[in-house]
Amino acid sequence: MSATRSVLLLVAAAAIVAAPLVIPGLKGEFKGADDLGTEAILESRPDYKPWFEPLWKPPSEEVETMLFALQAALGAGVLGYVIGRRHSSPNRNADRR
Repeated sequence: MSATRSVLLLVAAAAIVAAPLVIPGLKGEFKGADDLGTEAILESRPDYKPWFEPLWKPPSEEVETMLFALQAALGAGVLGYVIGRRHSSPNRNADRR
């Protein structure tokens, strides 16, 4: 890969990361489907009471985000392991003959 191509890819990656921070209207608030769903329910039925409460609530949003990222990383690791094992399995090579 040439140096020019590497620099262009780095600039493109930086632009993708920075774009949501400078686009007007976002104001740095990123809400998930859970938050948006809760807001929609409370707007349509203000007297709604949840059926149950969480067993444990993380002490802060940062901890909640870290646990979500850890879950995603573990899932990606398991998926990568399974794909790698299937890719290098001896039965796969026997099928090519």
